[in-house]
Amino acid sequence: MTREQLASAARAALGGGQRLVAAPRVAGGSKKGVYRLVMDDATTAIAYLWDDAENYWPTAEGDDDLTDPFSPGLGLGLFEAAHARLDALGIRVPAIRLVDRDGAHCPADLAIVEDIPGENLEELLARDPRAAAPVMARLGEALEAMRRHRGPTYGKVAVVDGGGTSRGTSCEGVVLDRALRDLAEAASRDPRIVAARDRLEERLLSLAAAVRPRAEYAVVHGELGPDHVLVDADGNPVAIDIEGSMYFDVEWEHVFLQIRLHDAYRPLAVDGLDEDRLKLYMLAQRLSLTAGPLRLLDGDFPDRAFMAGIAEYNLKKTLELARA
Repeated sequence: MTREQLASAARAALGGGQRLVAAPRVAGGSKKGVYRLVMDDATTAIAYLWDDAENYWPTAEGDDDLTDPFSPGLGLGLFEAAHARLDALGIRVPAIRLVDRDGAHCPADLAIVEDIPGENLEELLARDPRAAAPVMARLGEALEAMRRHRGPTYGKVAVVDGGGTSRGTSCEGVVLDRALRDLAEAASRDPRIVAARDRLEERLLSLAAAVRPRAEYAVVHGELGPDHVLVDADGNPVAIDIEGSMYFDVEWEHVFLQIRLHDAYRPLAVDGLDEDRLKLYMLAQRLSLTAGPLRLLDGDFPDRAFMAGIAEYNLKKTLELARA
């Protein structure tokens, strides 16, 4: 996307006679371009750009299959559906200023949203855990609102709210299938996984067999790490990177939160979670956090040491679970 195209979109989104003076890329995005638009009157906004040139992930078969709950969360349609659902539940998300799916400003899907300046939750927790406590409490309230809202089936919010259905027969079945694919991918890239592959496969199958059938599907973000929670000026948590939101087992969300928050997760813990699902999903997510970063390193992702560190840490955790 050219500077002129961004300037045109920014003027349409923000109105008035402002002039775009800077559009730095915001660090962290790996599937879409994220740019902070700075106008000559100091007004700011965030541009999301879904374009192949902005996506660091190597393409794979099935990437565009929205009936797979775990296919990449790419595109304006997924963003809008997730935004509408979360906003209806009272979850704070950045306000939408402009959407362009018809190429009025650029040839790719584009959204311009409210800028939430300041720290994200990860930074706040590291700097001042006490100051983060009320934000964590409000995040817990948001998670409870998401948990209370049930869908008729599982799958991406855009699919389910649109009346569609997803592949597979159960959440745990979809997770098992994905975990076995991640296991194969990780084994193709690291000999330590090769050596433990049989044990890991047996462990996955055993954990999945212990899960009892259930048909209750809550709204989950899917990747609600503290870097995906901004903190607004009033101390409210603001969810970002929401395209992967889906109806699913609430345990999937809580396992991810446990992995990302460590001891800081405690204020978000809830009663009544299914221990068998938690065990299966923990191993599945460790495998995903091993295979995914290793796959991303096949491309030209810029922060390679950081991503390699994520893969290595989760690979070791995966091997620990194989021995459990």
